[in-house]
Amino acid sequence: MSLVIEGEERIAAPIAKVWENLNDPDILRASIPGCEALEKTPDGRMKATVVLKIGPIKASFAGEVTLSNINPPTSYTIAGEGKGGIAGFAKGGADIQLAEEGPDTTILTYKASADVGGKIAQLGSRLIVSTSKKLAGQFFSTFNELSSGKALPAQ
Repeated sequence: MSLVIEGEERIAAPIAKVWENLNDPDILRASIPGCEALEKTPDGRMKATVVLKIGPIKASFAGEVTLSNINPPTSYTIAGEGKGGIAGFAKGGADIQLAEEGPDTTILTYKASADVGGKIAQLGSRLIVSTSKKLAGQFFSTFNELSSGKALPAQ
């Protein structure tokens, strides 16, 4: 099952700060709902462990996150794939674009796509789409709060 989610966040921070945060594993870990671990590997990838509850299924996904099409400080593509054992798998990515709106405001736009398979895919498209939209919204609103200084990342 595939889905696409698009959105925009107005962040009260300079574009350089937002770009720095998009590349900071601590900020990303604090922003990703259910993320228990996110570490950079020597080859520039990131390993992640995320626990998600979708309907009646709660699963721990272990996987990798990679960045590509890197064009500092305005855009990149982030992609990840995780395996959740018998629950199934999830993979997806997002094209992230940053644009300055004055010296202290950045507009972040995203177009994300996701594929899920296994038991999770059997839950029904409405539940998966609504959960995916909710998780994307949580990620970007938390990222916005952290980037604009309204919140501090959990240690």
